[in-house]
Amino acid sequence: MCRRAASSEGRIPCGPAIRFLLDGDRSDGSRALFEFDVPTGARLPAAHSYDGYDETIDGIRGTLTGTIQGRAIEVGPGEALHIRRGIVHRFDNHGTEDATPLAVVTPGILSPSDFRELAAAAEASAGGPPDLPEIHRIMRRHGLTPAD
Repeated sequence: MCRRAASSEGRIPCGPAIRFLLDGDRSDGSRALFEFDVPTGARLPAAHSYDGYDETIDGIRGTLTGTIQGRAIEVGPGEALHIRRGIVHRFDNHGTEDATPLAVVTPGILSPSDFRELAAAAEASAGGPPDLPEIHRIMRRHGLTPAD
């Protein structure tokens, strides 16, 4: 079982380290781009959908498994997956190596501060289970709808 501490850069325990390459402020709101590292065996936060933006995931390194409305789809180097707003999805790394995808969010309303706030809530759990109601409140505040 993975037990990593959250960091100020936006790492969620056992989850991704996120690097924003472009945010909405620098693209006149048209898009945001960020890479994220997903360690082998990591399960990213709960299934969710987006209220106000679409996301395209481009595989750069390793293989990420996206579960899109219950269907598993692998995204490896050179492959892409488009997720329209309102579509329930989640990501996991079932592969044998760490994965690094590039995410393109359009329009660019997702920001680094959204991930910092989620990381801080996860870090507050002090190694125990995260406060899911608080995580869900944060997600909703930033345009993500948690799925059951």
